[in-house]
Amino acid sequence: MTSQSPDGKITFKSPVRAPSAVPVDDAIIPFEVNALDLRGRIVRLGPALDDILTKHDYPAAVGKLLGEAIVLTTLLGSSLKFEGRFILQTQTDGPVSFLVVDFQAPDRLRAYARYDEARLKEAKDSGGLLGKGHLAMTIDQGPDMSRYQGLVALTGGSLEEAAHEYFLRSEQIPTRVRLAVGEEWSGGKHRWRAGGLLTQFLPKAPERARQADLHPGDAPEGTTLHTVEEDDAWVEGQSLVSTVEDIELIDPALSGERLLYRLFHERGVRVFKPLPLKAQCSCSRDAVAAMLKSFAPKDRAAMVQDDKVVVTCEFCSSVYQFTPHEAGVEEGTV
Repeated sequence: MTSQSPDGKITFKSPVRAPSAVPVDDAIIPFEVNALDLRGRIVRLGPALDDILTKHDYPAAVGKLLGEAIVLTTLLGSSLKFEGRFILQTQTDGPVSFLVVDFQAPDRLRAYARYDEARLKEAKDSGGLLGKGHLAMTIDQGPDMSRYQGLVALTGGSLEEAAHEYFLRSEQIPTRVRLAVGEEWSGGKHRWRAGGLLTQFLPKAPERARQADLHPGDAPEGTTLHTVEEDDAWVEGQSLVSTVEDIELIDPALSGERLLYRLFHERGVRVFKPLPLKAQCSCSRDAVAAMLKSFAPKDRAAMVQDDKVVVTCEFCSSVYQFTPHEAGVEEGTV
């Protein structure tokens, strides 16, 4: 069944059709499984992801990790109901010490990773690449609104595990996330692809969504832990999501609608209008010039090399050149 908006009212009189066999890249498909009180989003990334990753020619392991971060950010940021930004950022002691993904609602993505190439061989998986540190997720609604930030400790686990920990501790919404990134060789050309699935248990009766309290830590010995049995609908939903394989999430021949039908056809799945995505940096010559003017005069003067100031955007690798005068460097300070 289809609808124009995941927030629109749906009835059993909504039109029924076969799932589209046409794959749609660089798009998010919201969906709902009413019989299980599940709502979620599936994302497929192709050219947009390839554009972001190839601008820096990342090693395969770094590209895969940053791709996972881009998928996770897209799944979370696409839920924003306002013109704002969702920023995912990690700072760790691992070989990939810094990741940042900036999703500007409703459809713009940019990302960047900082890594130590000499240490990449130390890591056996994405958790090893990240190491220990923290993951921050920030919602920025604009200069006139307060920012919201959630933090999750990274202790050597994957981004999927970090996302589950975030929803358990911060949002307290039963949630499962799947992320997959791969490299495709077609016609002698290399391309990056990625896919992701986010599913949440959102029953109309709030008591059905209750979860067990967090472990009491250093509570006195003998303290009884509070337990809540998982709802049968959520148990079924998790079981279905756990069957999704990485290749299904990134397969260029398998549409997102068909994948959702594979998972939930027995219960009935409703899909909504796809939301397009694009790789687009927000940098500009004017923005870089304004940034330069925010520096102290002596710092601006130190940037002058060969009678010019050159600034390279870390996100998109665009290069901006300024004369000392254009950069706000005072005469006689160079």
